[in-house]
Amino acid sequence: MIRNRRTALLAPLLIAVGALLLSGCGGAGHLESSGATPTAIGPIHLWPELPPATATPNDYGQTDTEQVPGIKVPGGDVRKLNPVAVVQAEVKAHPNTYSGADGLYDETVRQLAACKQKPAGCPVLKPYYRDLTGDGKDELILGIRMPDQNLAVRCYMPAKDGGLIRIMSTVDQIISVDLAGSDVILRSVSAGMPGYEYRTAWSWDDHQQAMLPTRDEIVRNKPSGKHPVPPGGGGPLAPSPKKKPPTASPSATPTADAP
Repeated sequence: MIRNRRTALLAPLLIAVGALLLSGCGGAGHLESSGATPTAIGPIHLWPELPPATATPNDYGQTDTEQVPGIKVPGGDVRKLNPVAVVQAEVKAHPNTYSGADGLYDETVRQLAACKQKPAGCPVLKPYYRDLTGDGKDELILGIRMPDQNLAVRCYMPAKDGGLIRIMSTVDQIISVDLAGSDVILRSVSAGMPGYEYRTAWSWDDHQQAMLPTRDEIVRNKPSGKHPVPPGGGGPLAPSPKKKPPTASPSATPTADAP
């Protein structure tokens, strides 16, 4: 009898709750239908008959790291380094190099040599520091102004033997550089595509022990007062008063400076 009485009392309550749930749009606070659920479209594998590549591609970034000759990091703290001395050490190790990760214009090299005498004309920008590798130690992030509104971005980490290792080096016509967590985000000019820009995120790759471009996209450019983009392209940096020599043609990839 007790069981039957409980059933009799619960039945009207369950019916009332069910009616509320089914009513859908009864008023504020009630459940409402979101409409029909769109059909999920799964990925489609194109040309499945194509054979896989037989040659293993080179790992991207395998040649992008290098120990900076003659530079020691006191106590493993990159904040104690002289940024200009770091770049000068690389120039000394790779003289007359105009392309690749070590490439700098002749004009930039001359300006580097005169940084003590003419600090206002020194091409090495204010250094930034951030733990990019996740090891609890800050890395050094440098920007080097180059002719034709180019900016070289280089990142360095302290080595276990007390030295300094460059883990990233790239050059481009930079619109802006940002740090998002441990990623370096570069916005650069899209050559031949007015109104668009490249946006590249560089992230630490533990396997390569280097910063690699993990996300790359082309997006519509939205100029702002902070980062104006001239009609012919180029970033916010003022152009160098001198052009590069005809033989100097540094190649590069983008990188950043951020706090």
